[in-house]
Amino acid sequence: MLKVSSILISLFLLVTTSYAEEMIKLPKPKEKGLISLEETIKKRRSERNFLKKDLTLEQIGQLLWSSQGITDERGSFRSAPSAGATYPLEIYLVTSQGFFSYIPYAHSLKKIKAEDLRRDLARVCYGQYSIEEAPIDIVICADFKRTTQRYGERGNNYVYIEVGHAAENLHLQAVAEGLASVPIGAFSDEKVKELLDLPKDQVPIYIIPVGYIKD
Repeated sequence: MLKVSSILISLFLLVTTSYAEEMIKLPKPKEKGLISLEETIKKRRSERNFLKKDLTLEQIGQLLWSSQGITDERGSFRSAPSAGATYPLEIYLVTSQGFFSYIPYAHSLKKIKAEDLRRDLARVCYGQYSIEEAPIDIVICADFKRTTQRYGERGNNYVYIEVGHAAENLHLQAVAEGLASVPIGAFSDEKVKELLDLPKDQVPIYIIPVGYIKD
């Protein structure tokens, strides 16, 4: 009995340790920045040349929160509007430290792969160097059926509208953090999906490299 209990305890510790290693809790997002919304709109530009300088976990968390973070825990509302609160978007992060999924309700990152996929991601995006050069790439994907099950074919339009909401939040948040970004929509859907090993129902729609501007 003692031996069995010891084995179970060991297995429990192994599982919980592995889970802790895979999940990264992000710092609580700020609700007030140093510059106004109007300033971020005025200063936002598409930048493709980035410094080789890592972002902090606080910056990464703030960017992800701006795209799909929870803004009212009582109602589970998110930072970007969603048709019928169907929330079809899934947000992924590509960095030198690996490939991660953003978990909005936990404001955490789940590590999916340990390798740096930026160079390969740039390749399947027709060689766009900013993807490899930026310290992080944020990939916005969508599961269309979450919305079309309620709204039919019209739901496809609502998904693309929601992607625009999330992306613009991200671009403006980048400016507020003293960073820059560039919107990228030119890539091979199938090759991106294969590289990132995305679930079959998810489609990549938008890739946003973010980092410090290279002078």
